Amino acid sequence: MQGKAVYFVDGNALAACFEEGVSEEFVKLLAKREPLRAVFHDAGFASDSVKINVEQIFKLMSPSTEVKTI
Repeated sequence: MQGKAVYFVDGNALAACFEEGVSEEFVKLLAKREPLRAVFHDAGFASDSVKINVEQIFKLMSPSTEVKTI
């Protein structure tokens, strides 16, 4: 997605992206897929504002998704 590797496990049970430069647009594209869980690398976000907004984006677009950063 947008040139970044996203790993989907067991269909849509888990979506994981450990790439750098993750933007809000990318997060919105991923949220549209409505995975049960989404995992991101803590240092992979393009900015601190993107990191802060990730949970809000998922709450609006895919409220049942559990979001984690590692």
